Amino acid sequence: MAEYDTISKHLIQNYPKDFIRFTLARDDVEVLDILDTGQTTVKAQYPDSLIRVRIGEEEALIHHEFQTTDSTDPPMPFRMVGYIGRAIEQHRLPIYSNVIYLRPNAGKNDLGYYVQELAGYQIAIQYRVVRLTEVEGQRVLDSGHSGLLPFTPLMKPPEGMDSELWLRACIHATNALPIDDAIKVDILGNLMILSGLGYESTTINRILSQEGLMDAIMRESSFAQYIKQQGIEQGIKQGIEQGNRERAIEDILDVLAIRFDLSTAPLLSARIAAIEDLQRLKQLLHSAIQVSNLEAFGRLLD
Repeated sequence: MAEYDTISKHLIQNYPKDFIRFTLARDDVEVLDILDTGQTTVKAQYPDSLIRVRIGEEEALIHHEFQTTDSTDPPMPFRMVGYIGRAIEQHRLPIYSNVIYLRPNAGKNDLGYYVQELAGYQIAIQYRVVRLTEVEGQRVLDSGHSGLLPFTPLMKPPEGMDSELWLRACIHATNALPIDDAIKVDILGNLMILSGLGYESTTINRILSQEGLMDAIMRESSFAQYIKQQGIEQGIKQGIEQGNRERAIEDILDVLAIRFDLSTAPLLSARIAAIEDLQRLKQLLHSAIQVSNLEAFGRLLD
């Protein structure tokens, strides 16, 4: 489900306040930094989003995980123990952790805590569980928060409204946003992909076509960019399997060129070309797809 994970991370990086309002239900939060979520362990673990904020006079972390299905190996409480513990160890700040389940029926058995009850060695870690199918979608739609609108088709529709009419209402509300057309098309493209978790693709495509939006989405949104990236990603995987280091480097540079202006970072290509480790190149591909700018990618190289 890499496409849903990538889109969710992209949206929270670009609209962090929307997600903070959604999960914490408060507006008095100042975003200080979107943190690099790579965590070095024996087996690499990467939380989806870690945001450093100020709430009142206190700095804190806000952590979001996006799940399309239930986590079974390890179960979600065990994963969250690792994410939360490592974040506290690294940043020495209190943390607000949230798991957002996207797909209908996912996360129903996640109680939102891990407890160890050994005498003298008690451990209790709690996090918030958000199942989108239980969220009143109209409230989110009315808020007009751009970063959340792509998720609204997966939320609970108003009473008496069928799912197709609800999807159409979500598309209408998104298309009515008073924002730049290029940004709007990008948000609609994200909505199109995320809706695939709850709707048939034929239904989504038919409604978007009827609304006259499909051509613009396919031509101009990050959806079209994502399709290109998927082809490149497949190529780099094949290159790594074949031990083709040169192909891997070329494909990473292609991803960066699609997303950013490489002329602003003239030394970046040389730094990537100097990397010998094929597994490292594979990790950098995923980073190239997900980072918000070239500066962030450069920090990963450092």
